[in-house]
Amino acid sequence: MTFSDAELDRYARHIVLPDVGGAGQARLKAAAVVMVGAGGLGSAALPYLAAAGVGRLTLIDDDVVALSNLQRQTLYQTADIGHPKARVAAERLAALNPHVALRAVPERLSATNARELLGGHDLVLDGSDSFATRAIVNRAAVALGIPLLAAAMGPFDGQLGLFAGHLPDAPCWACFAGAAEDRPGETCAAQGIIGALAGVMGSLQALEAIRVITGFAARPPGHLFLFDAKALASRVVRVRKDPGCPVCAPASSSS
Repeated sequence: MTFSDAELDRYARHIVLPDVGGAGQARLKAAAVVMVGAGGLGSAALPYLAAAGVGRLTLIDDDVVALSNLQRQTLYQTADIGHPKARVAAERLAALNPHVALRAVPERLSATNARELLGGHDLVLDGSDSFATRAIVNRAAVALGIPLLAAAMGPFDGQLGLFAGHLPDAPCWACFAGAAEDRPGETCAAQGIIGALAGVMGSLQALEAIRVITGFAARPPGHLFLFDAKALASRVVRVRKDPGCPVCAPASSSS
């Protein structure tokens, strides 16, 4: 894969890194990444992925920008209120890096369209705010054989995990979360969230995606990073494959 003079200049700080180099940058350029959710996590992850030179980015989000989003969703501006997040985000990212092919999908991901929308990508990033959506994303990723990098946030805490349930010894998101259900009282609107946490977790999601694509210092799937914003502390725990998982166990219908 070749780079133009402009690309070589743009990505120079990556290329001089021994752990990335020209080969790693070429992997980024060849990669296709899909992000489910262009909210707080996407606002931080997507600009770094575009800036890094990920060759193809797909953005899936059916929501529109609201005034209450702007406290943490820094990809948007006051003038964007009422406009589709996916389309606004794609325009901002195109302005940031014209070498990235961008596709905005301003529709809701569902069990009906998930495989079609996620198929053809090398990595799925989940930044949605619903357990129901996360379950759909996970099931489709396992069925399609695509690694899933899922991030989530509470009021003062965040988590980030790489899952690959299509592999024999790797867990899927359901091995960790089980049959988690949405609860009205546990939404961002009901509980609140410290805005800068979205920047921390979204940036980490982008960094982990770059690690996965380029292969530098990559950990195997099943490591879950937990962050406590109040204590400014973090830890990593291991998630094992559940032999009885209804999504990724050998006997499951989606394998």
